[in-house]
Amino acid sequence: MNRLCIYYIREPESDRWLPGDRYLRPLIRRLVRGAPRPGGVDKVFINLCLGLEKLGIQYEVNVPFKQLKDGDRVGILGRGRNCLKGYNKSNPIVAGIGLMTHPSEWPTLCEEYPVVRYLQHSDWANEVYKPYFGDRCSIWPVGIDTDFWKNAPDKNRPVDFLIYNKIRWNYEQYEINLLEPIRQRLKQEGLTFGELRYGYYNPQDYRDALNNCRAMIFLCEHESQGLAYQECLATGVPILAWDQGECLDPNRFSWGMPHITATSVPYWDECCGVKFKDISEFSSKLDEFIEKLEYHNFAPREYILKNLTLESCAKKYLRILNEVYENLV
Repeated sequence: MNRLCIYYIREPESDRWLPGDRYLRPLIRRLVRGAPRPGGVDKVFINLCLGLEKLGIQYEVNVPFKQLKDGDRVGILGRGRNCLKGYNKSNPIVAGIGLMTHPSEWPTLCEEYPVVRYLQHSDWANEVYKPYFGDRCSIWPVGIDTDFWKNAPDKNRPVDFLIYNKIRWNYEQYEINLLEPIRQRLKQEGLTFGELRYGYYNPQDYRDALNNCRAMIFLCEHESQGLAYQECLATGVPILAWDQGECLDPNRFSWGMPHITATSVPYWDECCGVKFKDISEFSSKLDEFIEKLEYHNFAPREYILKNLTLESCAKKYLRILNEVYENLV
């Protein structure tokens, strides 16, 4: 079997304020914030590699393009045009996720390079890419590390809810109209809660918080996959999820797509929890959620084990790659 060659090449730092400050800024960030936390695309690459290793599949990372051989299977994740700079081989490419935020940022990708599949994590995100890349578009979710994200030992959990705050746009508005009313409603019901905000914690903080709570309230406008909420489900903690139904990225207007149907929980069924559309629904959905929680109606970890393990998702990635290369024979 020819080699499996996986690429994850980040966009390089560029000077922002002063000549040469691209070298200083990462050092300053590390001093101020500590070791960098892996972002969403970083974790996709990490979890794909973990899944391949669990399957016993050999792979190579970031082989120089000039060293690629005919038949080597090529999968490229990354950020921006830099990840394909210098690629001059005929080997077909399975690209994504993460090369761009929206396909209008690189509409000529498949003409510039032999990209035969472009991956997105879920249905709604895939629909955004289809007008640009057509039948090259495929859906592939990455797996969740269920060994790290697992049920805590049975114990009395002192916190009723963890509020996971990943509100990204119009934050001041949603702080007033969504987040604060949720806090007040929980207090009125005598429910205890803690909070974590996206980008301001490390994985162990999150795991500790999940180990101490009975349930989580997930606040995010939309997710193409949503690794954090799926990590929560993997620990056996059910979720009350805000799912307002549209992409709210302000860049949607410059993309020429002001209305994009979207979801915050693209992998989900009733065993994961309950969804609410807006604050007007929150109280009734909270009551429904608590009743189901008391009657043990949720089975979130079982959902992840059935649908989103490292191994099953790595197998799907391999199937996509292998189908591409088998069609060449």
